[in-house]
Amino acid sequence: MVSCVVKDWQGTSAGTADLELAVAKETTASHILHRAVVRQLANARQGTVSTKTRAEVSGGGRKPWKQKGTGRARAGSNRSPLWRGGGVIFGPKPRDYSQKMNRKERRLALRTALMSRSEALIVVQDFAEQLPRPKTKELISALTRWGVKAGDKVLLITTERQENIYLSARNVPRLKLIAADQLNVFDLLHADNIVATSAAIAKIQEVYGE
Repeated sequence: MVSCVVKDWQGTSAGTADLELAVAKETTASHILHRAVVRQLANARQGTVSTKTRAEVSGGGRKPWKQKGTGRARAGSNRSPLWRGGGVIFGPKPRDYSQKMNRKERRLALRTALMSRSEALIVVQDFAEQLPRPKTKELISALTRWGVKAGDKVLLITTERQENIYLSARNVPRLKLIAADQLNVFDLLHADNIVATSAAIAKIQEVYGE
C-alpha cells in the first residue's frame, strides 16, 4: 500500500490518500512491463507504408535495347530495381503490427507500472473550481508549488475531462492530461512526475483494484 500526502492548491499538506493495488512478482515485473510497452507502441503503428515492386511500377514494357551487340549489359526493362525509377526490392508493404496480450496481464502490468512510480506520484486536491476560466499561467504556477520542476514531463490524471483544465493544460509543454480510467503503461513510465487528484486516486482504486 502507498500512502501519499494530499496537497491543496497552494501546495500545503491537506491530508493523505492511500492506494493499494496488486502488482506482479518482483521476478516477473520487468518482463510483463516490457511486453506491455512493446505491445502498446506496436499497436500504435499504422502499418500503411507501401513501396512498389518492379511489377507495379508503370512502364517498362519495352526492352530498352537489343540483347546483343551494343556492348552494354543486357536489360529487359527500365523498371528493374537496378535502375533509377525502377521498383524496390523487398520494400515495406502494408501490414498489421498489433500484438495480443491477455486482459489480466494488461491490467497487472498497468497496476505494476503505477505502483512502481509511487515516488514520482503527487496527489492534489480537486482544483477544477480554482480555474473558473482557462488560465495556463495559473496551472503552471500550481504545478511549481506542487513540486514539479520546469522541463519535467508531467502526466496529469483527473477523474474525467473538465474543459477549463483541458484548455489550461493543452499549451503546457511536456504535460499530458489523461482520465483515471484511460491510463496506459507507457505514459506512466515515461513521465517524470505523475500528478493525480484525490478523486482520481479513488477512481483508480475503484477501476483497477481487485
